Amino acid sequence: MFSDIAEFHAWYADRCRAQPYRTWRVALDDLDGWFTDPTTGNLVHRTGRFFSVEGLDVTRSGRAVEAWQQPIILQPERGVLGILVKEFDGVPHCLLQVKMEPGNVNGFQLSPTVQATRSNFTGVHGGKAVPYLEHFVSPRSGRVLSDVFQSEQASWFLAKRNRNMIVQVAADADVPLLEDFCWLSFDQVATLLATPNLVNMDTRTVLAGAASGRLLVGRDALAGDPAGDTFRGALARSWEDEDSLHATVELLSWFTEAKGRCTLAREVVPLSKIDGWSHRDGELVHDRDQHFSVIGVGVETSSREVAHWQQPMFEPRSRGVIAFLVRRVRGVLHLLVQARIETGAFDGVEMAPTVQCQPDNYSGLTQDHAPLFLSAVLEAPPERIRFDSVHSEEGGRFHHAQNRYLLIEVEEDFPLEVPENYTWITLRQLTEFVRYGNHLNVEARSLLTFLGFYKEDDA
Repeated sequence: MFSDIAEFHAWYADRCRAQPYRTWRVALDDLDGWFTDPTTGNLVHRTGRFFSVEGLDVTRSGRAVEAWQQPIILQPERGVLGILVKEFDGVPHCLLQVKMEPGNVNGFQLSPTVQATRSNFTGVHGGKAVPYLEHFVSPRSGRVLSDVFQSEQASWFLAKRNRNMIVQVAADADVPLLEDFCWLSFDQVATLLATPNLVNMDTRTVLAGAASGRLLVGRDALAGDPAGDTFRGALARSWEDEDSLHATVELLSWFTEAKGRCTLAREVVPLSKIDGWSHRDGELVHDRDQHFSVIGVGVETSSREVAHWQQPMFEPRSRGVIAFLVRRVRGVLHLLVQARIETGAFDGVEMAPTVQCQPDNYSGLTQDHAPLFLSAVLEAPPERIRFDSVHSEEGGRFHHAQNRYLLIEVEEDFPLEVPENYTWITLRQLTEFVRYGNHLNVEARSLLTFLGFYKEDDA
């Protein structure tokens, strides 16, 4: 445990220095342990495990572009993302680890207690055992606080889900503290979430379960004056769902109707046959240098279950923007949520932030081709921005994938009437949907975590 954040940062810097690592580019055809299938062109691991990179044909997308083809990651196995919680002097703390991922822009970030694919924790790689895994598999001694299968980035994964868990052990339980792990209070986590590229995506998605389970401590401190005409007051009332614009059953109907309207058709096809993509300089790139590329990466590290390996990764061509527009309605904060058609989503549609895109992909196009509300996000005056920080996406599969996460409070004359794929939802209602899989996408869950741990000095 740390007496203050400065003590944590000193410990964190020391642990990073103690774990030397190296990453480098490798041509896809030269990846050790991987081969290109001579019939399909798919990138496949020699064991047939872990994941593969294949092609996806998309039609009737319901977007401005109705059809396209792209590489997609197929990883049918389900991993475990778990955070262990324990009380110290009556204050709950999370057990997090400093973990190197080859795709992280800064190498190391704060990961959950356990972050492992099934191939990892069943020992397919032949490496060391995953620490603390015994707390997240049956039979376990702790109390389960949150346990649900949640989706991952559906633009790059096909129907990929991981088990998100929060397990609390007794205050007197003996949990040995390994050198790369630390106990952090929820309040300390709230402070660290404002630091760019520090708390990784897997930690953020699991912490969304803390919001849904009402596990966060200090809610009274978070609320400030719930009767006051302030953003914090509106936020507090949104948690309590005192006066929501729509009943939860109406929101479920809205979401079901959106899924019913979805005409998305997708088919896995040989990677060598996809249109609009070409091999160039050892990478698979989009012909217009947009969206993302498939690259090869080599890794050497002293801190992982395996000391060295090579793998393909997806690398975005530009930084993304992920934002919720929020508005006070009768003094209660509401979020503008979209029912977004997701290329690889399990059900085709998930609840998503108001805006979720790479703006550079729309440069040079007319306004009609840009996502709805993108201009409201990009042109928001600084005084309306309540949270603004750049964070990385999952560094085990994505290379230097960064998004700018924003919470923007619009004026009270912003229209309540919105297009049919959008609706206004309170925080309490949104957290209820986190309890179940295939509702909120991973980007929305990250933003929900930022709101759940909101601090005044974040804005």
